[in-house]
Amino acid sequence: MNTKELLQQALQLNSQDRFMLVEGLLKSLDEPDLQLDAIWAEEAEKRLKAYREGKIQGIPAEDVFRDVG
Repeated sequence: MNTKELLQQALQLNSQDRFMLVEGLLKSLDEPDLQLDAIWAEEAEKRLKAYREGKIQGIPAEDVFRDVG
């Protein structure tokens, strides 16, 4: 069965079953990457240490969110 056929069959499901299918597919794409998590944790520790030692300055949350908008 190819992807197009699978999609056609999935679209015939009731809304609750389609939701469960979509939720399961999305969860399968969001599996944790332990190596990446370790890299980010190390980076966060480096940044916190630099901040506490006065080597870098923080940015107020108001400024961060004002720039995003």
